[in-house]
Amino acid sequence: MPRIVTAFSNPLVKRIQGLRDKRHRREEGLFLAEGLRILTEARATGRLPQFLFFAAASARHPLVIALVEAVESAGGEAIETSAAILSKLSGKDNPQAVVGAFATFDTALDSLDRAASPIWLIAERLRDPGNLGTILRTGDAVGAGGLILIGDSVDPFSTEAVRASMGALFTVPLVRAEWETFLPWLRSGPGQLVGLSLRTDNHYRTARYAAPTFLLTGNEAQGLPAAIEAECDLLVKMPMLGKADSLNAAVATAVMAYEVLAHADGGKQ
Repeated sequence: MPRIVTAFSNPLVKRIQGLRDKRHRREEGLFLAEGLRILTEARATGRLPQFLFFAAASARHPLVIALVEAVESAGGEAIETSAAILSKLSGKDNPQAVVGAFATFDTALDSLDRAASPIWLIAERLRDPGNLGTILRTGDAVGAGGLILIGDSVDPFSTEAVRASMGALFTVPLVRAEWETFLPWLRSGPGQLVGLSLRTDNHYRTARYAAPTFLLTGNEAQGLPAAIEAECDLLVKMPMLGKADSLNAAVATAVMAYEVLAHADGGKQ
């Protein structure tokens, strides 16, 4: 049976609130996710929170009941609490009905099956959590095999990144690797490495893509380093017809992902 916690001074409340800080996430091996839809999607993928906080007002909702039963059956703990405490945990004035503390996870690079999808997303030194979350959502939308974060990228388990992913963190395999590890793995099997760059004349609509395509997006401010561009099989750019010199990294990734997907499907998209 769920226990009831209503005191802000409760040690578990303080512990879970601390997960909004990167250092505490690393020490605890836990991260926060909120919202009934996101936690239900996580459950569908086999991931359940170790701690589930839910609002007393939502205790009779069938999806909340299903989450509570699943968490307790898996050995986790369900806690009925107030909207005020949920607000404290999430950092939002209008909190969701449920907040979960999940174990952090990563997929090993060597465990990936590159034949699982014709398109894979790669982000190098991505710094904005909103961009990371949006790229995960794009990966889910196009059926990407996964997202591989290269180098010193933003923490994918930050509250902002998890929130921006809208549940895609649980549905898109996520790998973190250094370039020096990723490149030999890529070259050990089939795969075309396509980099987004302004230093090329290859138009993204006329380029030829070969599956599996590994679509590489660079840092928001600096783009891809020249040394990494030199390792790409193909560099492409999107024309900038206005005054801006580049697109947002997540937007550019989405545009390119659908272009690559169209080629993979024989132009049916």
